[in-house]
Amino acid sequence: MPQTIKLALLDDYQKVALKLADWDRLRKRGVEITVFNEPFRSIDDAAQKLAPFDVLQLLRERTAFPRALIEKLPNLKFMVLTGARASSLDDKAATERGIPISNTPGGGSNASTAELCWALLMSCARDLAKGERLMRSGGWHDGIRNMVVLEGKRLGVIGLGRLGSRVAGYARAFGMEVVAWSQNLTEEKARQGGARLVSKDELLSTSDFVTIHLVLSDRTRGLIGAADLAKMKRTAMLINTSRGPIVDEAALIAALRTGTIAHAGLDVYDKEPLPAGHPLTRLDNVTLVPHLGYVVEESYRHFHEGTIADIEAWLEGKPINVINPEALKK
Repeated sequence: MPQTIKLALLDDYQKVALKLADWDRLRKRGVEITVFNEPFRSIDDAAQKLAPFDVLQLLRERTAFPRALIEKLPNLKFMVLTGARASSLDDKAATERGIPISNTPGGGSNASTAELCWALLMSCARDLAKGERLMRSGGWHDGIRNMVVLEGKRLGVIGLGRLGSRVAGYARAFGMEVVAWSQNLTEEKARQGGARLVSKDELLSTSDFVTIHLVLSDRTRGLIGAADLAKMKRTAMLINTSRGPIVDEAALIAALRTGTIAHAGLDVYDKEPLPAGHPLTRLDNVTLVPHLGYVVEESYRHFHEGTIADIEAWLEGKPINVINPEALKK
């Protein structure tokens, strides 16, 4: 290996990466660290700026790494993916180049995303974002349309895994009825998750709140489209803290504009960061937050400390947490 290893930490939007772990452990081993605080404008922009680096830390799915980008990075030898997986990373392309990818598994119980989901749901139920805007502009009250209590309402959970089950537990604590659906969900698993299994159509047409907890895949991309939104109550509210493309964005914008549904609470989007002036930002009946599900200090410390451990192991020639072990044979 070269005497100096160039490491890039990507997408440190909050400018906290260097404060949350002991990076001197790597510097003492000849690792030169550069931090990128802003998203890249394009694949070509990323390729130009990242070309000198030997090692990259990818902060979840903020910068996508398709084949087209990986093939433009001649010096790249190793990547660390924070978290467990990322559908936006082409691990096959990295494997073909002999570039191992280590992840930072563990580090929590999914509580941060589940709690953010519930905060969004409660904010939508009482239209807190509108109230906050009114207060800051010198206003006070402006109607009570679509402001509701949660007790006695029905929550529809699409995807009743670890996250969905946790959110179902919150709903029961608030006196809500919980129903659930996903392609592989069984009645027994639904009961174990604290919900009653129903069809997708019944969930959409009878729920007062619908929350999504699925992994983005070919099967779930566009799972909620215009026809699905049309089945929902006009008073219903949709919460998405999973991945933006699970819901057809254009259909959602149209449904919010026409009052097909009452409100949406979104933490995830088709394109992130959400572009300035995006149509969603012009709608009053949507509560927007900038992909905060995993953005808590505990998770960040785990990501960065895990990155250091992964790089140390790679420097020793004994990489750990490798998600594409075939790359080690190249």
